[in-house]
Amino acid sequence: MTENVVHLHKPTDPPTPDTTPTVLTVVPDPAPAAPVPLWVRSGRAVKTAVTHETTRATVRAVARHSLYTLNGGRIVARRAWDGRTGSRYERMIRAAEAAGNLEAAEEWEERLQRFRAARHHRRMDLLHSPIDAAKGVAVGAGMSVGVLVALGVVMALNTGQAGDVITPLSATVDFIALLIRIVQVVWGPALTIGPFLALLALWSVGRKQHAAPAWALPANVRSGEGEPITPSIVVKALRDLGVPALARAIKEMGDAGASMLGPITIAGCGVEVDVTLPSGVSTVEVQNKRRKLAENLTRHEHEVFITIPTAARTVRLWVADSGALDEPIGPSPLAVDESLTADYAKGRAPWGQDLRGDAAALSLYQRHLLITGLSNQGKTAALRALALWLALDRSVEFRIADLKGAGDWAMYDGLATVLIQGPTDDHVIEATEMLEGGVTEMERRLTAPPGTTFPPLILLVDEAQVAFMCPLLDADKHPYGGSKATSRYFMAARKIHNQGRAVNVLLWQGTQDPTDQNLPKLVREGAHTRASLALGTESQARMALGDKAVDGGAAPNLLRPGLDKGTVVVASDGIAIPAGQASLTVRTHYIETDTATAIAERAKRLRDGVTTLHVIERDAERDPLADIAAVLGTASRVLTADVLKRLSALNEDAYGRWTPGDLKRVLEDAGAEPYKSDGRMVVARDRVARALAHRDTEGSASAD
Repeated sequence: MTENVVHLHKPTDPPTPDTTPTVLTVVPDPAPAAPVPLWVRSGRAVKTAVTHETTRATVRAVARHSLYTLNGGRIVARRAWDGRTGSRYERMIRAAEAAGNLEAAEEWEERLQRFRAARHHRRMDLLHSPIDAAKGVAVGAGMSVGVLVALGVVMALNTGQAGDVITPLSATVDFIALLIRIVQVVWGPALTIGPFLALLALWSVGRKQHAAPAWALPANVRSGEGEPITPSIVVKALRDLGVPALARAIKEMGDAGASMLGPITIAGCGVEVDVTLPSGVSTVEVQNKRRKLAENLTRHEHEVFITIPTAARTVRLWVADSGALDEPIGPSPLAVDESLTADYAKGRAPWGQDLRGDAAALSLYQRHLLITGLSNQGKTAALRALALWLALDRSVEFRIADLKGAGDWAMYDGLATVLIQGPTDDHVIEATEMLEGGVTEMERRLTAPPGTTFPPLILLVDEAQVAFMCPLLDADKHPYGGSKATSRYFMAARKIHNQGRAVNVLLWQGTQDPTDQNLPKLVREGAHTRASLALGTESQARMALGDKAVDGGAAPNLLRPGLDKGTVVVASDGIAIPAGQASLTVRTHYIETDTATAIAERAKRLRDGVTTLHVIERDAERDPLADIAAVLGTASRVLTADVLKRLSALNEDAYGRWTPGDLKRVLEDAGAEPYKSDGRMVVARDRVARALAHRDTEGSASAD
């Protein structure tokens, strides 16, 4: 029962305190909630059941196994039809004609004619087979009866019983009767079980072919990870690419698009296939759908590369095995082969592997080099790997400016004639003067007698964007950075690009995040070898590699920052690029600092000793004899030409215009004149040291 609650209260405005009447108000209990209708509860139960994972898995399983059986029957029927008719040959003829391969079309047509002739022969044989079969049965039965009777006669003669004559014949009749009884017993169950066995066989065919919609397949099959690339998968991926003209053309092709594809060949850790697009579909439309194409092929975007070969209206697809590009490549040959040497003119630097898994080697002969990429993507390591190989050629001279100053090039102390390390404006000034010294050396070589050979001189600037963005002005108000005609670093780089390669004076630059401000157009286009690691945008990719390479499929902006460290896209005639492509993707070897130091020590042992200058001194009074002694280093004797180069690197203002005659005059005055060794003029370290010691002794005696 519901109980009422009685509340006692007074009116809001009582007339008098003594006469206020008591008011009784009865407040009933709240009404009970209305019951939920049955149809609402049923609906909620149905919704819960439908969305429950067990229910969904059950529905998928029922649909999957039903469609396995249905589509298995369709597959078997198609196979039977192909086996009994010439439809398979006709499809291949249409595909060959669509591909323009008339020889293949003629071959398939000959096969079709042979198939039809053989089929006609079999059908004609069937017209005579009943009579031949009846004759054969009659003759066989007669011979069998005769043999059995003869066997019975032999038995009767042996036993002396006349009844044994028919014993073999009666035994044969009894055996036949037994077989008939067995068939009568088995026939009923066979008729019952047979259809189920047939359905089981069809289900097995459908299951092996995954003949069900993707939503009904098991999760491990539905994901497609590691699924091999087949012609049907490629055609389906292209059909579902979202290009209407392409989808219509594939639908209208008699061979369902098979004629578009070239052979699918194994290429390293993936496969490669050329796709001839139908009329009305441009290669750009396919290139712009790279991500969707990769997903249609059950791959990640970075596992599919699209390039443009020489054939018209054709794209070349390279599809990696799932996860293969995330596996590291082997160590550099520099790290495992201590006997390895370099040859600047004829050799190639072992840089890494291309996507096929083949060794990627780069020729550095008379090629300016530019490598770009976002920060911390392996740019310095990739550049250093090339320099370490070239250092194993003892004829190569290095002058290096590391404008990051983190010690990445410290192993070149004692190997490079100039080593500048630091990010400050003063270091930029020194790097600029290092390049200007290279310009002076280049001009000296250009004015040398015809036929003179020159050893390679590598001017290497890492983090070159620091130099281009330097705001300092020199005493004449000329900027060190920038891209104007008055910019000292810019103009030195341009001069070397213009004429340096002819006399083996080469400029290598590494820079971050290329833009017009930190990498001027004229400088980046002056490099013969251009390489890029991961970048942020397509416009940066065009700055790094050029329009031709990007239009041909190069896409460093699609590399994954952090995950594709050390992977570079290279545009150069110094590396073997497949015909029709404008670039090559290379996974470079990573040489850690300790290993790089060991390789540099091997390179130092190939040389007589190199004095490394860490600071280019300016505006100071020079002592020529002391400077000559300094640049000789630990070598017992040095060619006069090398002494001049080292002096020029030491101080361009003081020694940049020195000739062999100037050097000879200073040495003769000091009593340390140069002499010939093996037909070439050299300077002896012992002679210079004695002359310097004798001079200092005389100076001390005069002072006393």
